[in-house]
Amino acid sequence: MAAPKLGEFERIARFFAPLAAPEGLGLVDDVAIIEGPPGFQYVLKTDAIVEGVHFLPDDPADQVAQKLLRVNLSDLAGKGAAPVGYLLTTSLPRERDETWLEEFAKGLARDQREFGISLMGGDSVATGGPITLSVAAIGRVRRGEAVLRRGAMPGHAVFVSGTLGDAALGLKAIRGELPRLSAGDRAFLAERYRLPRPRLALGQRLVGIARAMMDVSDGLVADLGHICEVSGVGAVVEAARLPLSPAGRAAISAEPSLLAAALAAGDDYELLFTASPEVEERVTALSSELGVGVTRIGRVEAGAGVRVLDAKGAAIPLTDAGYRHF
Repeated sequence: MAAPKLGEFERIARFFAPLAAPEGLGLVDDVAIIEGPPGFQYVLKTDAIVEGVHFLPDDPADQVAQKLLRVNLSDLAGKGAAPVGYLLTTSLPRERDETWLEEFAKGLARDQREFGISLMGGDSVATGGPITLSVAAIGRVRRGEAVLRRGAMPGHAVFVSGTLGDAALGLKAIRGELPRLSAGDRAFLAERYRLPRPRLALGQRLVGIARAMMDVSDGLVADLGHICEVSGVGAVVEAARLPLSPAGRAAISAEPSLLAAALAAGDDYELLFTASPEVEERVTALSSELGVGVTRIGRVEAGAGVRVLDAKGAAIPLTDAGYRHF
């Protein structure tokens, strides 16, 4: 009988974690941290997006570029880092002409201006397969202040920024799977899928407040599970507290099973963090100052894993806790 196929994180633990330098944090935090100028450290992050997996073949090239850059900046935000620059690798089919590249470069330029970063180098190759794009992003934090995944403790509150489920619902809207929604709601959700918002300002201001933090890329339950696993704790999420956009709420009201999108679907790129309940007023004030919603959605407890409870305190079973590549 064949051995069960290893999942994404099991592959990392078995084949790559033994190769990691101390700066790689055991390959459990999605970034590396190396020494920088006096008093600072650099946060290093690389992420790839693939046509047909992370974006659709007919997505506008400028928005593909922006999504590529933003998913990496979101990871820097999840450590409380300020972006410095990035390296870019493109693997493109030969039939992608200069018109596509021109629009792609315009998207990069637009976000470089918005986020105050520049391209520092990279590579470009041809491929017979789908478009594959990768960015290595560089951020900077004061020495010892990066917010890692391993700081969650029983008694902490669990918070999340923005709204959840929009990206997954946006993909459904693009595919014509939400016909009962208004055109305006479908457009809003589609944009949330194509153009995530890295919460850089919020992440930097949460340094010293958040004890464990990361961005939501694989889905709320899966990513909170990552924090729990590394921190050696469990967590409870109260489904009634999940922050939903008006468009997301409309979609879920029409089809309640879509609540799973807010719990387990990826691509939201919001910040997920734990903190002492005593700092909740500071979190609320920061949310108001920056104009970014932050919602308390649960708590950290002793144990392991993530439990999701409904309004009556009953467990909500999840058939799929989040996105996995393998």
